[in-house]
Amino acid sequence: MTNKRMDEPGILTRRAFVLAGSAAAAVAAFSFRDNTARVEAKSATPKEVKIVQFSDSGQREDVVTEPMVVKTDAEWKQLLSPDSFEVTRRAGTERAFSGQYWNNHDKGLYRCICCNTALFSSDTKFESGTGWPSFWQPIAKENVRESTDLSLGMARTAVSCRLCDSHLGHVFDDGPKPTGLRYCMNSLSLRFIKA
Repeated sequence: MTNKRMDEPGILTRRAFVLAGSAAAAVAAFSFRDNTARVEAKSATPKEVKIVQFSDSGQREDVVTEPMVVKTDAEWKQLLSPDSFEVTRRAGTERAFSGQYWNNHDKGLYRCICCNTALFSSDTKFESGTGWPSFWQPIAKENVRESTDLSLGMARTAVSCRLCDSHLGHVFDDGPKPTGLRYCMNSLSLRFIKA
């Protein structure tokens, strides 16, 4: 009987064989799942949502049903600045007092930077002292979506554009009357239309 060492080339231990087989199976399963998800995403029709349309002067118009705006990261990156992409598509947050709208006192309408949906009116904007543009309510509840955000180890309520799922900011319950809410938004997710 030949005595071969286990660390010689071409010799696999039972453990190495099992580990290599498990790794190969995991890679194959992940690849299959990843490819399946891509095919399903391409073939699925976008979900439809109801939003309220507003003129640039802030006049309420029609309630419409539209397909959600869905783009690849590459497509969003062509449309947005790198900072706006990080905030809107990666749920980032701009630094306090750095955004162009935190201290904006002009009358007008705030639209989604990604899809142009009307989100907030200057009529509900207030000075929160936080360094972000703050509003006590959206222009139409139908135009925003709220969800639970656990990213900082605590429960917060994230706010997104209903039409394109762009991350806008968070809503807190320390705002002024009449709602008692503070929609704390990122300037990088908004486009202001002066009245």
